[in-house]
Amino acid sequence: MSGSEGHASRQPRAAVVVQRLREKVSGGDWAVGERIPKEAELMELLGVSRGTLREGVKALAHAGMLEVRQGDGTYVRARSELEGTARRSVREHTAAHVFEVRQVLDTQAARLASERATADGVHELQRLLDAALAAWNAGDVEAWADLDWEFHRGVARLSDNPLLEELYSGFAGAFKRDLMNQSVHPDFDPSLQPGHQDLIAAIASGDPETAEHSVRCGLEIAESRS
Repeated sequence: MSGSEGHASRQPRAAVVVQRLREKVSGGDWAVGERIPKEAELMELLGVSRGTLREGVKALAHAGMLEVRQGDGTYVRARSELEGTARRSVREHTAAHVFEVRQVLDTQAARLASERATADGVHELQRLLDAALAAWNAGDVEAWADLDWEFHRGVARLSDNPLLEELYSGFAGAFKRDLMNQSVHPDFDPSLQPGHQDLIAAIASGDPETAEHSVRCGLEIAESRS
């Protein structure tokens, strides 16, 4: 078999590898930031050759879902190709452009969440907010930033629009940078700002106008400190 024929025969199997790896990531088997199993284990799991496996990994790395670190392993960068593309696009645009798009996504997510959220979803938002404030009060700024991001992603999740949530998740890096920038301002204290609690109340009561207003107020504060 010629080299070109061998390559052609691997294409369908590589597509299967891409699908299987995608399912593992999107299904939560491997979390964002986690290193996936080593090549030998994946080859056995998927029943493919090293070359076919590497083709699949390369495709998902190009899409932004995986990151290959030479000498270290392959890590999950995003839960979907769309999220990975959004993450990459955010890095390629100005902070002002990113912020303008965030305004659209934040406000729409808040409005939809106020119309579609379940009681369990609202309870989870409150848990995340309480945990974030506890981290801040304990002086753990990085944990606070991570939890505050999870709070906002939780709002996007409650929109019950998976496409919006995927797009929003692509802003993780920029969002956390904004939070860390805000944290160094001497007058910044999230425990004294009612915005997040107001947003939870608006979502719980099914009030999209108030939900959007609370988000816009929070974004104005963030922009003033960026």
